[in-house]
Amino acid sequence: MAGPGALWEALWALLPRTKEELKLELGEKVEGSVVLLLQEAAELFYGDRRRECLQTCEVLLDYSWEKLNTGPWQHVEKDWRRVYAFSCLLKAVCLCAPPGDAASVAAALKACDMGLLMGAAILGDILLKVTAVLQKHLLSGKRPAPGPSQEPLGLKKARSDRVPIPDMTSERTVPRLHCPSLQHFRKHFLDPGRPVILEGVANHWPCMKKWSLEYIQEIAGCRTVPVEVGSRYTDEEWSQTLMTVNEFISKYITNEPKDIGYLAQHQLFDQIPELKQDISIPDYCCLGAGEEEEITINAWFGPQGTVSPLHQDPQQNFLTQVMGRKYIRLYSPQESEALYPHDTHLLHNTSQVDVENPDVERFPRFAEAPFLSCILSPGEILFIPVKYWHYVRALDLSFSVSFWWS
Repeated sequence: MAGPGALWEALWALLPRTKEELKLELGEKVEGSVVLLLQEAAELFYGDRRRECLQTCEVLLDYSWEKLNTGPWQHVEKDWRRVYAFSCLLKAVCLCAPPGDAASVAAALKACDMGLLMGAAILGDILLKVTAVLQKHLLSGKRPAPGPSQEPLGLKKARSDRVPIPDMTSERTVPRLHCPSLQHFRKHFLDPGRPVILEGVANHWPCMKKWSLEYIQEIAGCRTVPVEVGSRYTDEEWSQTLMTVNEFISKYITNEPKDIGYLAQHQLFDQIPELKQDISIPDYCCLGAGEEEEITINAWFGPQGTVSPLHQDPQQNFLTQVMGRKYIRLYSPQESEALYPHDTHLLHNTSQVDVENPDVERFPRFAEAPFLSCILSPGEILFIPVKYWHYVRALDLSFSVSFWWS
């Protein structure tokens, strides 16, 4: 590991030279007392009073956290997210002041991740740049010794309990094509809204050879991510929590968990650009109306047995399988009434039916609804047209990447 002095210099090089340049233009929704506290934190930081700066940052983080967790996320004022990100930035850099041991640097990395997850972009995406420096520093040396729940993954493998493999002999399967031309894909699948599995398109992506539990731990193990806990998001006991990727793998993949954990629908590749280098955006996305930066790329990483209930999304989707297999069922939007969507606004895009164990008395029309099915294997891409209903169950330890595009 490079010395603490070298880390400190690398971080300083990313920061504005003076406290006057370290400014946030905030709207009137942020109280004046908070703005003053932000200015005080910056003065303490540039005045080499790091301990007091840390204490001020903790006050700011506690207060802005309350603002971030009041009401629906889409109603949270962006300025409060910027206050939170700014406080995470100063906290992270203060923690790395010499002597800056590995545990402090790991805590700084967690602060940056919290800023990336809950904050908003500030100072030219400075949190991403600081994170890259911290990660490189940690990877170049010895990581903090794993705790009792974090034994090195080389010693343990993913559990492989038996999960039921569906009998698909009587099911209509999704058609498959090998590297169709853009024109053929558009004419026969995109325009008419027909699902298809694309073979030979993603096989060459670096992730197909590189990604394993060990590799994901090496690149992302110390990073903090959101994890869904519970068998499916429609269950009452379902919840979300934050933990490191190492903790997630140890708790839900290599050990015997009490419940199911799923790193689902998370924009991991924006958070960890090193992983983004291992994937490609399918060329077929260029047939959409949006720009490339408008494509939403999500990670879906979890043990066998994870389930995404039958639901539909408002965009086109390329679901790419990298590790393990998934059983998927697809229903046309024309069958919506027979799929019994929830009445509530929050779950209106989700069916009430347990697809593989339906209650035919409550949902009599469901059994008659025609569907397509497939088992998606590594290297294959499933095109799920906009508003097409889909149900997904992991048959193995699985990593999928979805590309949502318009």
